[in-house]
Amino acid sequence: MTYLLALDQGTSSSRSIVFDGDGRIVGQAQIELPQIYPQPGWVEHDPVQIWRGQQGTMVGALQSAGIQARELAAIGITNQRETTIVWRRATGEPIHNAIVWQDRRTEPLCQQLRAQGHDDAVARKTGLRIDAYFSATKLRWLLDHVPGARAEAERGELAFGTVDSWLVWQLTGGRRHATDVSNASRTMLFNIHTNRWDDDLLALLDIPRSLLPEVLPSRGDFGRASAALLGSAVAIGGVAGDQQAALFGQTCFTVGMAKNTYGTGCFMLMHTGEHAQASANGLITTAAAQPDAHRQYALEGSVFIGGAVVQWLRDGLHAIKASSEVQQLAESVPDAGGVLFVPAFTGLGAPYWTADARGTITGLTRGSTLAHIARAALESIAYQSAALLGAMSRDAPASGAAPVRELRVDGGACVNDLLMQFQADLLGIPVVRPACVETTALGAAYLAGLSAGVYQGLDELAARWRVDRRFEPAMPRERARELMAGWEHAVAQATLAPPASIPSGQKYS
Repeated sequence: MTYLLALDQGTSSSRSIVFDGDGRIVGQAQIELPQIYPQPGWVEHDPVQIWRGQQGTMVGALQSAGIQARELAAIGITNQRETTIVWRRATGEPIHNAIVWQDRRTEPLCQQLRAQGHDDAVARKTGLRIDAYFSATKLRWLLDHVPGARAEAERGELAFGTVDSWLVWQLTGGRRHATDVSNASRTMLFNIHTNRWDDDLLALLDIPRSLLPEVLPSRGDFGRASAALLGSAVAIGGVAGDQQAALFGQTCFTVGMAKNTYGTGCFMLMHTGEHAQASANGLITTAAAQPDAHRQYALEGSVFIGGAVVQWLRDGLHAIKASSEVQQLAESVPDAGGVLFVPAFTGLGAPYWTADARGTITGLTRGSTLAHIARAALESIAYQSAALLGAMSRDAPASGAAPVRELRVDGGACVNDLLMQFQADLLGIPVVRPACVETTALGAAYLAGLSAGVYQGLDELAARWRVDRRFEPAMPRERARELMAGWEHAVAQATLAPPASIPSGQKYS
């Protein structure tokens, strides 16, 4: 029997999953990752906790599967993207906590860059907007604010990486400093048309090239995990950012196929083949997982707060004791009773890109209850995703694709039947949940399996995809349009505050 180990390092947890050659889960382990909030709008992780947690789940997953490391064909890695870590090459010691993708501390620098007119140049090279979401300004902040960091970087003593690079470094005992094209494309420093770090962008952000990892295709030789970790050395054969890994795990290999992942945030990607299509509707262009030397691209829309709104109900509002209780609470009322919840806790992502938006709950009456708010919270995930699909469908003809005809879904919140049915109702197309909803980890396993020769090609992987349930739209389209109009009105109310600006003469600090 052939086995593949996928490391899935996410925003809220670290997990490891063992798949057999048929893509079935045979063992897994997971540990929650503590969140650090130094001040409003700032989000950090402890890189040492990331590694120790991931290391522990690797051992736990092998024990759960009842196998030894020597039985693994390869390891694949998938990870929360954009999260930024800098460490010392000599010791592997992080110089600061990881700055998480949700963190907004560098918005003043982004405002300054936009005001200087760099938006178009950045978009042409990277496919991205200038936003605190991406890694570049987080890296700049670390160099500017950690004592001695810039001098160390200029001497070549520091290494930068997104979480995948950090894990590869740790797994290989510091022998490999590498990333893949999908993660590199999220840094705002990588030219997606040349597949190289861009000198102009490095100069713009004042970032020394010596910090940067080697960039490989998503299926490739990322070194070998040390035998000291698991008992046997194992090849690391695949790496992809979590959303590109999910697109790959959903076997969306052809132009026009789309998936949405319902995790801490929501991330919708549509494959555009070898064409890096610019969006006219608030989406970004990104590198898709690259299984060979041919470049692959996708259009992406990112919702910053998806399943995290349920965490807020649990930890902030104390409306529920466990996230699993939200569906029962929401189903205790027939609808949201006119309540709309815009969870713009860290601003709004695509297609709005309003950094200064803040969360709002509107439509409250004396009859509103926690159940209505819980239902509105769940529905907010579907509303935000529907706005993304609308933008994606408008962009689709430019890539030669027809509008999306079905949406493949995955991630923790996709097991919520109430949410998935409401999503199908809003979209007016089927929402399809696969038999294996762990498609992020599965995508990493597939890439590693291709590298190890377990699979011979994409057609073999596509034939393995299986449906668990199709949610067919049941709501009249006119009613769905009315609901979306109400949602857009609520979004407008969340963004009424004038955007912050940098006073004349004030510089980023």
